[in-house]
Amino acid sequence: VVHVEHGIGRFNGLSRMTTNGIEREYLILEYAADDRLYVPTDQIGRLSPYIGASDQPPPLSRLGTQEWARTKQRIKESVADTAQELLNLYATREVTRGFAFSPDTLWQQELEASFPYVETPDQLEAIALVKEEMEKAKPMERLICGDVGYGKTEVALRAAFKVVMDNKQVAILVPTTVLAQQHFITFSERLQVFPLKAEMLSRFCSPKRERLILDGLAAGTVDICIGTHRLLQKDVVFKDLGLVVIDEEQRFGVAQKERLKQLRTEVDVLTLSATPIPRTLHMSLAGIRDMSIMETPPEHRLSIKTYVGSYDEALVRRAIVHELERNGQVFFVHNRVQSIALFASRLKALVPEARMSIAHGQMPEEELERVMAEFVAGNYDVLVTTTIIQSGLDMPNVNTLIVNQADKLGLTQLYQLRGRVGRGVNRAYAYFVCDEGKQLTPQAQKRLRTIFEATELGAGLGIAMKDLEIRGAGNLLGVKQSGHIAAVGFELYCQLLAEAVEELKAQQQGKAIKAAHEFIPSIALPLTALIPEEYMPNLDTRLNLYQRLSKMERIHEIKDIAEELEDRFGTFPLSVRNLLYMLEIKILATRAGMESISTEGKQIIMKLKRGEEARKLSLRGNYGGMVKVGTTQVRLDIKRSGNEWTEVLKLMLWDMIDFARDNGVRLDSLVSAEQKTKEV
Repeated sequence: VVHVEHGIGRFNGLSRMTTNGIEREYLILEYAADDRLYVPTDQIGRLSPYIGASDQPPPLSRLGTQEWARTKQRIKESVADTAQELLNLYATREVTRGFAFSPDTLWQQELEASFPYVETPDQLEAIALVKEEMEKAKPMERLICGDVGYGKTEVALRAAFKVVMDNKQVAILVPTTVLAQQHFITFSERLQVFPLKAEMLSRFCSPKRERLILDGLAAGTVDICIGTHRLLQKDVVFKDLGLVVIDEEQRFGVAQKERLKQLRTEVDVLTLSATPIPRTLHMSLAGIRDMSIMETPPEHRLSIKTYVGSYDEALVRRAIVHELERNGQVFFVHNRVQSIALFASRLKALVPEARMSIAHGQMPEEELERVMAEFVAGNYDVLVTTTIIQSGLDMPNVNTLIVNQADKLGLTQLYQLRGRVGRGVNRAYAYFVCDEGKQLTPQAQKRLRTIFEATELGAGLGIAMKDLEIRGAGNLLGVKQSGHIAAVGFELYCQLLAEAVEELKAQQQGKAIKAAHEFIPSIALPLTALIPEEYMPNLDTRLNLYQRLSKMERIHEIKDIAEELEDRFGTFPLSVRNLLYMLEIKILATRAGMESISTEGKQIIMKLKRGEEARKLSLRGNYGGMVKVGTTQVRLDIKRSGNEWTEVLKLMLWDMIDFARDNGVRLDSLVSAEQKTKEV
């Protein structure tokens, strides 16, 4: 774990300790040189899990040295540069005047009514946001992140149609020719009743056809052009480009992405992704990029049954035959072009009744297109293929996937391959197999375990986070940044980046820079406040609850969690009641301008922050001899207030909050008036 002030340590459980007769629970963190740090559970918010760039555990920080502070400072400076870079890029879009598209036309409503499925709530929300941003005069830059088959293409189609309604053109960029073909079919079918022209530009086009399409784009007679990175070449000129849709951005190279940026800064950009790459994910986290997450599976969608194990001919035959019996089709992924034909003949011998074909990226274009078209038409039962199928293909009849030598593929690849099946109403099966008797590397084991665990629908975003953990964050913000992420962990790095972005934004707008973290007063009251093991035996559940409590900022949230605890675990003991009380006091003390509330003998000492001293005026004369009001602090006598002191303390804090609200602007003048009285 990473402690924001002390650096990287190893979490070693919880421990209960008693000081001055008061029992508390602490997180035990181990640091270098066998040092230990005991963190009170109410400070759990200062910790975050360490997610770094490799499987190797990071070196532990040393306590009592300046090493961690220096590391953090170095990274803060670097992060400020990165933030500046990102902001410049997005600021250009913010200030560039784009084209404000018109509201929906009748044709648009007709197109949307012809959608043959029921839109999911997420899909409707994404469509509404995209349209709203398109109708503004600044260029849109939105990432639609949704699992494979969750309806991202429909969002893009409706946006594209809206653009054409204003006589502008659309470029749809996809990573593979096969996917371009499929998008082209989808768009052509959905748009056939409208008088607009969609074309496909890819390596499948003959030179003559290509020339016609290029002329059409330049003349403005082609409205929508779907293509691979062929669309990014210099000879492709649009008459009036209004929208660029990028599907599966992580499959494009850096040069192509740069070209996209230059394509025209003033056009709207819509990026679709099932597994966002860390860079995209990161920008989304840092609030520089608008993001819609589509998490609701379409109706009738079942999750995919996943199997991970050794290659076994009997299992493979059984899986293929089972699929053929229900008139379905099979993808068999063998990612070695050199041996794919040999492997296909072995499969043919194993399942002679299946009609098989081969597809890979090194085949002549025409042949690849023919094979894919015939497979989609149902002329083959099994397609033995490389990972060329991993991006965005939609074949609802393919419901069994077998991946050979799965340990050699990356997590994102495995996840997206699995997304190729289970897109119809039938239950789908995915088999990830490795060579029998092969010793897997720890990383491969971790990848396969992750894919096996992520069987629920909509697991893509979680996978991207895990993938980041496994593959390393080299492409996050360039190689230099991956070292920084390893040094402080991904969560703290993101936090530092988000803070740098906020600071720069504030500077640009001439606003005061907000403190990175709101000051939280330290609270030490003579109460045993913890969640006992006997009340909540599971350590993870207890930690999770401490974490949730540390993030609470509203009194009503405490009431909600109290009800939830009672409902889940039964009547809570006094120590949990005290814990919730202390949390309430912490929230009130923050709002009342406190620096700390501590205990000395039989007295509670409340120390006000600098500049907040006037609040104590609200207490004068209201609490009799129980309360003594000094210059910077207030003392509450526990003896005199008896068992009521907890309620009295709460009332005092409320008085100070109300006083500040009622006298808001006059606080400073009240302080100076009080000073003058004293001087007199």
